[in-house]
Amino acid sequence: MTESSYPNYSEQLRQLMAQVGIPSFKQLSRRADVSELQLRRLRKGQVSQMQLKTLLKLAQALQVSVNQLLVMFLPDSVSTLQEEDSTLKQEYQRLEQQLEQQRETLMQEFQQSSLQVLESWLVQWPTAAYAAQQNEQLPAVRLLPLVKPVEQLLEKWGVEAIASVGEELPYDPQKHQLMSGTAQPGDTVRVRYTGYRIGDKLLHRAKVT
Repeated sequence: MTESSYPNYSEQLRQLMAQVGIPSFKQLSRRADVSELQLRRLRKGQVSQMQLKTLLKLAQALQVSVNQLLVMFLPDSVSTLQEEDSTLKQEYQRLEQQLEQQRETLMQEFQQSSLQVLESWLVQWPTAAYAAQQNEQLPAVRLLPLVKPVEQLLEKWGVEAIASVGEELPYDPQKHQLMSGTAQPGDTVRVRYTGYRIGDKLLHRAKVT
C-alpha cells in the first residue's frame, strides 16, 4: 500500500490535541513518551500495528479512553468487529433455541415411545389396583406402593388420568368409550378402565359402562 493510499486521521488527532492544549505532534510525542513513528501509524489508522501500552500512553496524554481512540482511528475495523459480534450473538441464540427445540422433541419422542410400551399397563393397572383396594386381603395390595414412582413419573410428564376406576360421571363420548350397550351424552356411567391425556392430546378414552 502506498503512502497516499492510507487514510489520514491527522485532523481528528489535532482536534483531540487542541482539547488538551497540545500544539504539535512533536509535543504529543514527548508528553505521551511515544515515538513519532507511532504517531504516524495512528494518523494513518494503523492502530492494529501499535502496542497496547502505546495506545494507553496516547489515551492518557489526550485524556480519552483507549476505546475512544479505537473508534476514532479504526472506525471500519471497529464497525466490522461490532457486526461480527452481533452476528455471533445471533448465531449463538439461534443454536441455543435449536438445541432447546431438539431437547423438547427428544423428550416428547421418549415420552411417546415409553407410553406406547406402558400402554397395556396404563389401561389395566388402575383397574387391578382398584380391585386390590376393595379387598385388602389380596396379596396384590402390597404391590400398590411399589408402583408409586411410575405414577409420579407420569405426573411429571403431564400425563393425566381421565376419571378414576369406579367413579360415576356424566357420559362424554369425547372422553369415554362404552364397553357395552348405549348411552346418551350426559347419562350416568361408571368408569371401568381409566383413560389418559397429556396436555390437550387424548391418549386413551376411559372405558365405561
